[in-house]
Amino acid sequence: MPRLPEVRRADVTDEKILWFYDRLFGPDKDPAVEHGTIHATPGDWWTVFANSPEVFRHAVRGFSLYRNATIDPLLRELGQGRAGFARGSQFVFSQHCKQMRSLGMPEDKIAAIPAWQVSDRFSPLERAVLAYTDGLVLDGGRVPDGVFDALAEHLSPEEIIQLTYITAMYDMHATMSKALRLEFDDVPERVEEVRVPEGVAVADLSADLAGE
Repeated sequence: MPRLPEVRRADVTDEKILWFYDRLFGPDKDPAVEHGTIHATPGDWWTVFANSPEVFRHAVRGFSLYRNATIDPLLRELGQGRAGFARGSQFVFSQHCKQMRSLGMPEDKIAAIPAWQVSDRFSPLERAVLAYTDGLVLDGGRVPDGVFDALAEHLSPEEIIQLTYITAMYDMHATMSKALRLEFDDVPERVEEVRVPEGVAVADLSADLAGE
């Protein structure tokens, strides 16, 4: 379950939230009770973000950027998909794999995104986008000059701003999905102590390893 409550349809007063509830779930469903969007996701991103209509509206305004952006949609989605993978968000990675597929990206290319560094499936521009995304997500924006120069060989300043903003926005969405345990990121912490079995005496590990 998400870490925050889901907002039921009957408790929503914001028209923008209701519009998305209707569009994504259907007008006769309460998304907080009957999970499942038309995009085959649980849908709790929407019902949890509805706890703050201000944040909800700000987030969906960001999505509308797609309509007028000049960046190639496949490059945009490549950055978003890699951002989801790099941040460890199964939700963001999965959603943008779907979107890349719908835009015509071949299956073997999508499958190569996790290990793009050793793949020969990507063009020089796509490799620059992937390396730039890793700089944004994994290195906190520390992008080497060589990576930026490779990107600037192919993209205009306007396109680079759009790619940077959209990729960073989805790094944020990936982070929030994990923190709030939304959608496909509703998973327990996998790193836990593996305890010694009952009745087994524990030796001094440091001394054993040091040969004492």
